[in-house]
Amino acid sequence: MFRSRSGRGKAVGTALLAAASLMLTLGGCGVDPVTPQDARQGGGTDDKAGGAPRRVDCAQVKCIALTFDAGPGKDTPHLLDVLKEKQVPATFFLLGSKHVDRYPDVVRRIADEGHEVANHTWSHRILTDLDESEIRDELSRTQDAIEKITGRKPTLMRPPQGRTDGTVSDVSRELGLAQVLWSITAKDYSTTDSALIRQRVLDDAHRDGIILLHDIYDGTVPAVPSIIDELKRRGFTFVTVPELLAPGKAEPGTVYRPEKD
Repeated sequence: MFRSRSGRGKAVGTALLAAASLMLTLGGCGVDPVTPQDARQGGGTDDKAGGAPRRVDCAQVKCIALTFDAGPGKDTPHLLDVLKEKQVPATFFLLGSKHVDRYPDVVRRIADEGHEVANHTWSHRILTDLDESEIRDELSRTQDAIEKITGRKPTLMRPPQGRTDGTVSDVSRELGLAQVLWSITAKDYSTTDSALIRQRVLDDAHRDGIILLHDIYDGTVPAVPSIIDELKRRGFTFVTVPELLAPGKAEPGTVYRPEKD
């Protein structure tokens, strides 16, 4: 499915168009999402974010989380250069096959530079179409591959297309993985127009939002610097997903999704 960037776009673009509507029906699947605000309110007073000292208090500061799916890819090192220059942390939901296993040095760099390393399955199969053992394989293979490189298993995962259900939640809980969805998407799988990607993100940006982008598509990484600059100008502070939830912690099996303003 992810043979080349142009091929990937054609292969998954149409399928991903269903993600937004699926997100709206998660409650009907027996999965009730938790908002970042609710996670924070239920988190007590611990001044930690995923076990690390908390840089910001998102109850007081206008936070937003920048996340990237389905990498790493050949453009990810440049993206990391941008994030380092602009001092912006991000959360990377990494794909195992032909990505984690192809770019181990990039995975290591993501972790070493303070970004959150997360799981986006091994081969981007739709988890709700699989049985329990297949779901476990998709997630655990990526867990093991990332741990081998970074020394740490992820605590977050993002199901392909945002599709989840009770079985996915049960397996995620077993593997120590919370599920993270999104509230802002540029649909960058459907365009190479960096200006359009930028505008779509800025149009939907909101406090406590989670931005979904893909660092494997041609138009995305070039759009990131101006997205960051404009959101900073608007008073946003960029955080990782664990920081967005702190002092709450991502609970395994739970689905997290922001509500738009």
